[in-house]
Amino acid sequence: MKKISVLGSTGSIGTQTLDVVRKHREQFQIEGLAAGSNKELLLQQITEFAPRKVSVATKELADSIRHELPTGTEVFHGQEGLIEIAAGTDAEFVVTAVVGSMGLSSTLAAIEEGKTIGLANKETLVTAGHLVTARAAANGVKLLPIDSEHSAIFQCLNGERHEDIERITLTASGGSFRDYTRDQLVNVTVEDALKHPNWSMGAKITIDSATMVNKGLEVMEAHWLYNIPYEQISVLLHPESIIHSFVEFRDSSIIAQLGNPDMRVPIQYALTYPERWSSPAKRLSLAEAGQLNFREMDLERFPCLRLAYECGKMGGTAPTVFNAANEIAVARFLGGEISFLRIEKIIEEVVQQHQLIPEPELETIEENDRLARQLASRL
Repeated sequence: MKKISVLGSTGSIGTQTLDVVRKHREQFQIEGLAAGSNKELLLQQITEFAPRKVSVATKELADSIRHELPTGTEVFHGQEGLIEIAAGTDAEFVVTAVVGSMGLSSTLAAIEEGKTIGLANKETLVTAGHLVTARAAANGVKLLPIDSEHSAIFQCLNGERHEDIERITLTASGGSFRDYTRDQLVNVTVEDALKHPNWSMGAKITIDSATMVNKGLEVMEAHWLYNIPYEQISVLLHPESIIHSFVEFRDSSIIAQLGNPDMRVPIQYALTYPERWSSPAKRLSLAEAGQLNFREMDLERFPCLRLAYECGKMGGTAPTVFNAANEIAVARFLGGEISFLRIEKIIEEVVQQHQLIPEPELETIEENDRLARQLASRL
């Protein structure tokens, strides 16, 4: 029986992870759950899966649920609570699915304890890819991708030699506004932006999909996961989200991974790797799909993706600043404070004002993350 902790258990990836566990109860045991502020859902999860340790966002929330926990379940809170769930349980596998850069410290803590990482928090590699990959290698820890695109690349590379890779291509749905012109984006609303055509995701990642920031973060993540130069990573717009990504090799062969859009498939593959188990996902029929469509990515239409490539190539603290500015800008848009198009302008202005620091240590990353957030809040 594999013991698991889930960071971000009440979010989209977290709940779907528990859905996979629910289908294979005899194979998995939940050791720890970390959530934010969704008290009701967390309590339901605790009742169902009986974790030994749980964590919530604040001390007040922890105190409010303490009397409702079953005997033997401890409650923690804040960043220290995340680290406790990641590194302080008997779990051998940790799903990191918290949103944003707050997942970095807990992921590093889990790596130091030698736990296998199911990586759904792409910001961890974006902000500190050089640290995370080095520490994972030093501790013999596997980083198993949960994002559908990176799971696809991981599967395409099984049994292949790294030196034979010509190019990695990440596919993008295009998000809520993939068929909009720049002029049509001027007056879009939060409600409009949250209507993703293919996936059911949390609010932040849905907005990131619409701006193409999400794909930019995935490009940075691919650079670290697969030790690939940015020049060999491309993005292709694929509205159906059936080809999840593909790899071209130097003999011109292409291997792609296909399937209906269902995040439970890459989640389960990470949990069961290298085995494949039965899945609740609907099976793909190419005859029913009829045709698949592709478009070259327009970096003028999606400037956030262009900026992500630029920050990735700069390295150092640039990706940290890009990510931090985006998190604040998206929060401001969701709160009705700024327009949709203002998101990309805020990111660009913060990056332009940043003084790059190469090869930063964790403290430097955290400090520049904080400063970028302050600036993005003021702009």
